[in-house]
Amino acid sequence: MTTDPSVLRTALTGISGILVTPFDKEDEPAPARLKPIVDRAVGAGIHILVSNGNTGEFYGLTTDEAEIMVAAAAEHIAGRIPLVAGVGRSIHDACRLARASRAAGASALMVHQPPDPFVSPRGVVAYLERVAEAGGGLPLVLYLRNDGIGLDAIEALCRVPGVVGVKWAAPTPLRLAEAIRRADPRIVWVGGLAETWAPPFYAVGARGFTSGLINVWPERSLAIHAALEAGDYARAQALIGEIADFEGLRAEEQNGTNVTVVKASLQLMGEDCGASRPPSAWPLTPVQLDRLRARLAEWGLIRRDQAAE
Repeated sequence: MTTDPSVLRTALTGISGILVTPFDKEDEPAPARLKPIVDRAVGAGIHILVSNGNTGEFYGLTTDEAEIMVAAAAEHIAGRIPLVAGVGRSIHDACRLARASRAAGASALMVHQPPDPFVSPRGVVAYLERVAEAGGGLPLVLYLRNDGIGLDAIEALCRVPGVVGVKWAAPTPLRLAEAIRRADPRIVWVGGLAETWAPPFYAVGARGFTSGLINVWPERSLAIHAALEAGDYARAQALIGEIADFEGLRAEEQNGTNVTVVKASLQLMGEDCGASRPPSAWPLTPVQLDRLRARLAEWGLIRRDQAAE
């Protein structure tokens, strides 16, 4: 896998596809089931794949399981596109995963924002510095879900050597614009709230976006990306409108069906990746499942007679 920062910066302006974590009937990781999903995404032209992201149920995995999944993702991708490996939780877990991800062949580390209830802005900087050291020089992508740490802290994080990108996952595009203004212009700011929020983030200077949809329908994500890159916001919004019900389903139950909808879709498509783990919701309610079947049939991903079952 390449770790060339210039190659990664270019790839980050594309789509960062967040892979699911397949489980078997015993609720154990089933990494072989990931291969058709990886092959579909790579074949469609997705620019980067991410192991151990939130669509991969990172906080539902043990550290051992996260190591298994980054190794499996690297094996399935086989150097065809960059692999970014999510790391986080306690500082020791994050450093252990950083070392394991480097050994597996990851191209970069995506550092989850610590969810600890007692997070200081300077403590987050120290956290990132230790992860960077454990990663042995791998490029770093910050994953910011809470901009409450303040712009000064975000600016300091961006100065940590090795940071090439920031995935902004807070619904605050004006704050994003100010963070971009303060940072090294070589840093790539990626929309971290998937397709729906990509247009407003693009409007203030972000490029590329994260996507869980790529597990199911990578071609639609790529069409949205192409429209945004061409500056055709009307086209992008029309394409996003056609996935609005799917994304709306993912946002139900306080976002607790986010992974559920993706995994239920894969089951309906004949690519069973098991259940999502608690505290995620599983299974979908009958009403939710009927809506999902209808959307997948409408998109041509399952037969129309399946939608009526």
